[in-house]
Amino acid sequence: VQLQASGGGLVQAGASLRLSCLASGRDFSKSALAWFRQIPGQEREFLAGINYSGERTYYSDSVKGRFTISRDNTKTTVYLQMNSLKSEDTAVYYCAAHRTYGVVTVRYEYEYWGRGTLVTVSS
Repeated sequence: VQLQASGGGLVQAGASLRLSCLASGRDFSKSALAWFRQIPGQEREFLAGINYSGERTYYSDSVKGRFTISRDNTKTTVYLQMNSLKSEDTAVYYCAAHRTYGVVTVRYEYEYWGRGTLVTVSS
């Protein structure tokens, strides 16, 4: 599975942004997907995960209620809708895939990663 994230940019605090991650290759519809982010000098942080069908999701406390993960298996794309953005959301955002049916929250279990997309939130 190859992943390509897009949609990052510069926004003001309080604004919304939607990230997309287009996948190519086999088994997209049989894979768990997730979004992570990384601030320079810090570890990559799990934000949101979704199971193969899109029926189950899981969020970190830092984004719960503000971010929504979704997927469209017909378009082999996973999305991250980000609302009420804060300056502390500034980071490089990554999408990831793991060939399993459930929701996966552990970073090292993801074997496929997209190149990151930078989100900058100005206060």
